Amino acid sequence: MLFNSLTFVVFAIIFFGIFQLVWKRVKGRLIWLCIASFFFYGWWDWRFLFLIIFSGLVDYFAALEMEKHPGRKKLFLILSVFANVASLSVFKYSGFIAENIDRLFNLTGNLSVSAHIPEFFLVTPVGISFYTFQSMSYTIDVYRKEVKPTRNIIQFFAYLSMFPQLVAGPIVRAKNMLPQLLKIPSVSNAEKWLGFQLIVHGYFKKMVIADNLAPYVVKAFSSPDLNSSSVYWWGVMITFAFQIYCDFAGYSDIARGLAKWMGYDFPDNFRHPYISTSFREFWTRWHISLSTWFRDYLYVPLGGNRKGKVKSHVFLWITMLISGLWHGAAWTFVVWGAIHAFFVSAERFIHWPKSLKETIAFKFFAWLTVSVLVLLAWVFFRADNFNQAIEIIQIMFAFKGPFNLDWGLNISFFLAIIILRELQVAWRLEIDWTKRPAASMVFYALLIVMIIFLRGKGSEFIYFQF
Repeated sequence: MLFNSLTFVVFAIIFFGIFQLVWKRVKGRLIWLCIASFFFYGWWDWRFLFLIIFSGLVDYFAALEMEKHPGRKKLFLILSVFANVASLSVFKYSGFIAENIDRLFNLTGNLSVSAHIPEFFLVTPVGISFYTFQSMSYTIDVYRKEVKPTRNIIQFFAYLSMFPQLVAGPIVRAKNMLPQLLKIPSVSNAEKWLGFQLIVHGYFKKMVIADNLAPYVVKAFSSPDLNSSSVYWWGVMITFAFQIYCDFAGYSDIARGLAKWMGYDFPDNFRHPYISTSFREFWTRWHISLSTWFRDYLYVPLGGNRKGKVKSHVFLWITMLISGLWHGAAWTFVVWGAIHAFFVSAERFIHWPKSLKETIAFKFFAWLTVSVLVLLAWVFFRADNFNQAIEIIQIMFAFKGPFNLDWGLNISFFLAIIILRELQVAWRLEIDWTKRPAASMVFYALLIVMIIFLRGKGSEFIYFQF
């Protein structure tokens, strides 16, 4: 069930209608939230409901056993992590692993490992990477004594399966969400208005910006003969950079807005990443809930910065490579993670951007350098395979072909909107709408009109595949 579909609109109306009826009864709200969220997730494929239930039950009982048997809590943590990683490996990486085994041993025909994998295991359950990480964070936090295990299984599954962020985040921590679920929230008019703003912003980013940019990007990458113009491919990658940003940030905004209406707070997941002047800053602004998850549950436990400079770089590379593989079962995603790891490591060595002078010119140079390198990394993220990515980069740096972006007025218009918005933030020219209520209402009415009449062809959110 897509947020940008009429089906979801009907679902949301029914959900919030009944949610209001059980508003002041915690148990009723949790039960209804679970029922609605399971229905929402089962809309794609009801069979995968058993997967999220399995993951949830393992972690729910593992946490209880940790509290009951503290001397064996590491064993139960290992069982929890193994169950979650195993389900990810089977349903998301089995085809990738089998294909690489085939290549390693040159297996073909009836001997092929990949040919014998049941088709059911080659379909990645939507959102599996998100809810397994969310579920794992719960047992890890219980192990660290940062959160007490809940004995209320309905509360736990309401946390795990909450539909706004279930399939594409943000990844919500148990220590932040579980207490909220047991309270009867008081949603002020200001919070309702903020939720409305987030939802409208999200739909605008997705349906007006991302969905209008998508056909241009799809056409470029799906063409059997790649365009030979360097300028064209720089234009394609700029377009893709804003497409994926508006697509994913749009989903996060809608999720946060829906949560606001329900009386809950989700963490901010994007803070204008394309104004970054370093790769380190980029990862404090891009997919924040994931980057902090990897920091807190992988990088720091490995040793972080505590075991010397050399090992800190090794741990950084391990974290970024796994982060790349988390995004997709292909070597292109691993290379994407490696590129980011390389530049974050390089920044540590040369103290970038602190080594530059504090002038507007040097800040612009730092921003431009990072932006170009981020675009190059996006090539591997978006390309269908490694060879296509290499060919595109070769064309980009060949500086040949006609000077033709092939954007057209529509692409230029939608890119101009989002670029001006990012510049507005970078130059600190944001408008405080609370001081202009009448102008605010007109502005959001205009956004809604644009969502209705300028929306692109509806498509799935990009991060659903992860």
